[in-house]
Amino acid sequence: MLRKILVASLLCSVFSSAALAEEQPRKQFVIVSFDGAGDNTLWDRSRATAAETGAKFTYFLSCTLIMDYKTGKATYQGPGKKLGRSNVGFGQTIQEVETRLNNIWQAHQEGHEIASHACGHFDGKDWTAADWEAEFETFSKTLENAWQMIGKKDAEPQGWREFAKTGIKGFRAPYLSQSDGLTAAEKKHGFIYDASLVTKGPQYPVTAKDGMTRFGVPLIPEGPNSRPIIAMDYNLFVRHSVGVETPSKAAEFEERAYKAFRTAFDKQYNGERIPLQMGFHFVKMNGGAYWNAYERLLREVCKMQDVSCVNYASYMETLKTEKAEQKPAAGSSF
Repeated sequence: MLRKILVASLLCSVFSSAALAEEQPRKQFVIVSFDGAGDNTLWDRSRATAAETGAKFTYFLSCTLIMDYKTGKATYQGPGKKLGRSNVGFGQTIQEVETRLNNIWQAHQEGHEIASHACGHFDGKDWTAADWEAEFETFSKTLENAWQMIGKKDAEPQGWREFAKTGIKGFRAPYLSQSDGLTAAEKKHGFIYDASLVTKGPQYPVTAKDGMTRFGVPLIPEGPNSRPIIAMDYNLFVRHSVGVETPSKAAEFEERAYKAFRTAFDKQYNGERIPLQMGFHFVKMNGGAYWNAYERLLREVCKMQDVSCVNYASYMETLKTEKAEQKPAAGSSF
């Protein structure tokens, strides 16, 4: 009899725990990333916002921005491009590059993620796997040797080279533009995720059989007619002012962007809780309207108990943990 009571008690405990687990809401993840990661004042601003809100960001770095102008013009050549050409330019002075490198290192130390945005910000839609591989290799060598390239080897932080060799796990293609050769090059280079897709609304990332996980920046409703738009500042900039700086309407554009971000967040938070991804650039378009908007959102939501504002690398760790927990324990027969 005692044995039956103990078994019944154990069963009750197990089923009660399972029911409780089912009642616990899935955490709402918010993933904010930046393409380019150039302007040092915006490095400072983003890191300050992160410190205030508890958010951790992904910075997709363009490697020509950690080359000084003289070195970049003399040495960098993108696939199929002329020597010294870069669509995002180069660091203008050695001092500027040194400041940027310090920002990169400090952000890394603070738990943010540094990821790859290639180097010269070229459209790779026609690139072969070898072209992508060449650009990835240039990124890696530039990051690893960045302090030496600007003549500041003595200022290189301890651990920098290990970070450069092993710490870059993700990639986003410039212009979100891809080609058939990209995946093979990413795998060869050791990337574990790609964030270059666009999805019809927030969607969970998809992991292929080859192990590569792909994220997509979602379309979200925006404006008076709730027309879908990619959740990126540049796309809002083009819609709102045809890509022409119009600071006189900054407050209006900020409010529209904030409402779009908040509506997209609320829909997931009150619904399926699919991670919400938003992308930005290190440019204050339309008087900083879109930076102001995302900062407002993060101040409101990141410290909510069941919300986590994370970077892509951290979310990949969450996926790994969830996958492990879904596997039955060895020898389990219950």
